[in-house]
Amino acid sequence: MNMNMNENVTQIQQQLTELEIEAEHLILARLQVVENDRLRNGNREALTALRKKARTTKASVPSPFESIMKEIGGHGSKTLVQEICPTCGNHDATENMWMMFPGTDVFAQVPFHAAHTILEEDQERLDSELKELQSLVKEKSLIISDKGAIADKISPGILRSLVTLTDKK
Repeated sequence: MNMNMNENVTQIQQQLTELEIEAEHLILARLQVVENDRLRNGNREALTALRKKARTTKASVPSPFESIMKEIGGHGSKTLVQEICPTCGNHDATENMWMMFPGTDVFAQVPFHAAHTILEEDQERLDSELKELQSLVKEKSLIISDKGAIADKISPGILRSLVTLTDKK
């Protein structure tokens, strides 16, 4: 009987260790979601400031008509309607802007068009990473929920006391 009890204790310890590892992964993913949101908000604010400077909005996108007319024009002839950058609009796209490159402490002067393009691409990357992180959070939450079977073997009161155990000298 003593051998069987040791096996049960070892099995419970292993399950608790696995649960703790999954919980740590969940906490790290949630922290990364918070950091990702901070970066996305900073990019969004910078893009809004650039659009304000150029007097454009996120919705001021060239019409499909312009793209169609460009295709009809063909490669050999000049385009009938010039396509305008939705962020630059009529603003001078070559005007230099100071910008800190995403993920670095490096400041550089870059053309207006390059600045907002870099920020927009970084924003797309962050949006994609956020979706992956949200999937990871869901996955880890589900794994932890499924491992809740431990509560069937150990009463919640005992489990709580195990978590709050402290060593006395």
